[in-house]
Amino acid sequence: MKYITRTIWILSIISLLTDTASEMLYPIMPLYLKSIGFSVVLIGVLEGVAEATAGLSKGYFGKLSDTTRKRVPFVQVGYAFSAISKPMMAIFTYPIWIFFARTLDRFGKGIRTGARDALLSDEATTDTKGKIFGFHRSMDTVGAVLGPSLALAYLYFYPEEYKALFFIAFIPGVFAVFASLLIKDKKSFEQKSKVSTPFFSFLHYWNDSPKVYRKLVIGLLIFTLFNSSDVFLLLKAREAGISDTQVIGVYIFYNLIFALCAFPIGIVADRSGLKVIFIIGLAIFTLVYLGMAFNTNLYIFFGLFFLYGVYAAATEGISKAWISNITDKKDTATAIGTYTGLQSICTLLASSLTGLLWFHFNSMVALLVTATVTLCVIVYFLTVPKP
Repeated sequence: MKYITRTIWILSIISLLTDTASEMLYPIMPLYLKSIGFSVVLIGVLEGVAEATAGLSKGYFGKLSDTTRKRVPFVQVGYAFSAISKPMMAIFTYPIWIFFARTLDRFGKGIRTGARDALLSDEATTDTKGKIFGFHRSMDTVGAVLGPSLALAYLYFYPEEYKALFFIAFIPGVFAVFASLLIKDKKSFEQKSKVSTPFFSFLHYWNDSPKVYRKLVIGLLIFTLFNSSDVFLLLKAREAGISDTQVIGVYIFYNLIFALCAFPIGIVADRSGLKVIFIIGLAIFTLVYLGMAFNTNLYIFFGLFFLYGVYAAATEGISKAWISNITDKKDTATAIGTYTGLQSICTLLASSLTGLLWFHFNSMVALLVTATVTLCVIVYFLTVPKP
């Protein structure tokens, strides 16, 4: 724990509070939108627009953070936008305002992601990146346990009272914004550059980046292109006869395992190598999808979601740590922002692709295709140099 600095603690607590707010609304968002007149198609369009906004803005604001040599303002504004969007979803129920509020939430994520991850990278050395990013992911995911748990408890006593949850979610969001005021930029980032930064300028980084960065990101994006939303795994569990309450329970269980494993796996990754742990994570992912394709037993589902939590802990923070170790420090926010931006677009395509396979064939085919492609990606990653 001696490597966990004050800045890392603050950023991790901010992420915990923000994720608590966001995940509190995650299970009830479709239900709420339907209750105010949104069709399934309109919900899909809303989420698509919101995620595309987040994806494109991650790259731009990551580049802007590196260009201006500033980190903290992007973190503060990003978390503020996400906090403000929560009550707006309940106050303004016309579709155009719902689109604005939801997009504002994702826009906030796009503003802060690259700068926040660069701050984390600046607080670490090449030998401690795994544990630093692992610790942050662990704290962040604690929020993904607390949020749905609070929502489940609230709806137990107040069924279908969705609007109040948006105001409740505003509370941890406000605390996160106040906590962000405690962070300061390092002196090395106080000099502002006057270089122009067009919106798509971050895409130029692809040509300027190290060859190993491009090779790594290509593998990550191919994997993302077939790694659909967790919603499909929950739908598979529901299809097998698991009740709604059990589905939410297994989702909370997965996030709990993720939270518990991210930090210790990060420590192991620093010792044994980021690449080794990442490939092991992909192997676990393959086993999970193979198991999900054929399983119908509740207890085995819990076992598979346990493994899925371990996979997430072994890949999400590790991938960013790996990227930060193979890129120049002055380009950290751009490198991570470019990757996460392209990743967001691939995630949208992945869910669409899985949905088509699920619809035209069945859930087993959709999951087996993902598992097969992941095996190919593992072979590809064996050719990527160690960081």
